[in-house]
Amino acid sequence: MSTEVLLGVALAQWLGAHAFGVFALGLCLVLVAAGGAWHLVGRRIHPGPAGAQPSPWRLALLFFAGFVVIVGASAGFAEIAEEIGPGGRVARFDEAFAAALAAELAPATSRVFAAVTRLGDTRTLVGLGALVATVLVLLGRPRLAFGWVLALAGNGLLNETLKAVFERVRPVHEADLVAARGWSFPSGHASGAVVAYGLLAYLLIWALPARWHLPIVLAAAALAFTIGSSRVFVHVHYASDVLAGFLSGSAWLAVCIVAFELARHYRSR
Repeated sequence: MSTEVLLGVALAQWLGAHAFGVFALGLCLVLVAAGGAWHLVGRRIHPGPAGAQPSPWRLALLFFAGFVVIVGASAGFAEIAEEIGPGGRVARFDEAFAAALAAELAPATSRVFAAVTRLGDTRTLVGLGALVATVLVLLGRPRLAFGWVLALAGNGLLNETLKAVFERVRPVHEADLVAARGWSFPSGHASGAVVAYGLLAYLLIWALPARWHLPIVLAAAALAFTIGSSRVFVHVHYASDVLAGFLSGSAWLAVCIVAFELARHYRSR
């Protein structure tokens, strides 16, 4: 075993033994990154008031930001996917991290994350999708409702396709805590949370006053990160499954927001 792999395993064991602190630090970093991204880019490309004509420069900035997210997320996903096979660096890291986490995690903490993970279940997201679509139709936005449903369904199809391509077996877990079936890579809860709650944040920003925009972005980022992370804490996914789910979900979310804005631009014309 190479020195690089040994160092990776040692790091994974340390992180697994301090997993809750690592999660808290990660959540803080995600919130800082989300807030910074909103101040630097988001508030300059947000949808604006209903009926407003999207300006060409704002659309150009939106396309550039979307392109950066899609390319960066795709590159990160590819890097992870190359190393999840038997003996791969990511696979070894995952196994060491999962073993250390299982040895150190208190049952009470697992039960808390088992409750949180329900917010990313298929039933929950389908219910959220139906509720938001109904509200949009009642508000006279049937095209937006259709786009919302299509975005959620498209991410589900993308995730199932990726799972079928990689066919990674899930880690051993207690079915009594959380039941999980199917392939492991990437995490559907992680990608689904990013797309569903991220797109919901987009719709709320479109509808609510500016003072609510940053809190909405931070809440969506915190919720998606916590739901994705919960899958590792309940032992139904490896850490790389969740990270890959975050990346694929971010790429699909960028595609959907660009598509929504492009459709809005041409409709307003």
